[in-house]
Amino acid sequence: MTNELDEIWSAKLSNVIDNARASGRDDIADYLTLKAANDSIREVGTERLFQSFIDVALSAENVAKNIHVERESPHTFVHRSATMKGTLLRLTRGVRCLTVEAGWTRAPSDGFMRLGGLAFARITHFGMPEKNIELVLKPSEENSLWITVKLNELTDSFEASDARRHLAIFLDDRVR
Repeated sequence: MTNELDEIWSAKLSNVIDNARASGRDDIADYLTLKAANDSIREVGTERLFQSFIDVALSAENVAKNIHVERESPHTFVHRSATMKGTLLRLTRGVRCLTVEAGWTRAPSDGFMRLGGLAFARITHFGMPEKNIELVLKPSEENSLWITVKLNELTDSFEASDARRHLAIFLDDRVR
């Protein structure tokens, strides 16, 4: 169903862009083309982030650990004074909970994206705030990159190994 809706939306957007160009409104056509490209980068980047956590959680070595995986979409959350709309991934094991939220502002009333990011993500370890991190999705020449944010500045890129590290913290009963 989602793919069907995406195809309908894509066809309608393409039609609007064509109509804008035909009526001499290249500015509107350019804006809509850029927005569609950015939305595609956001969706792919978010999916890759979530998939990195899901892959590790459901890997052969973790099957016996009884990790419960939930995905919630649409999901709304607040980052600073901006309202992010996106998806939530929740991993639970007993009382342990690791959440990954990712989204972006969709309307002017939602606020604006900080640090020039296309999307924002937050990784939260329930009961261990010192382990939480924030990420910003930035486009690059090759693909999009999630970058760690510390003290309102971009620091390191977030890789699959970082997802494994967060899952190790989540699974380690000795970590408090």
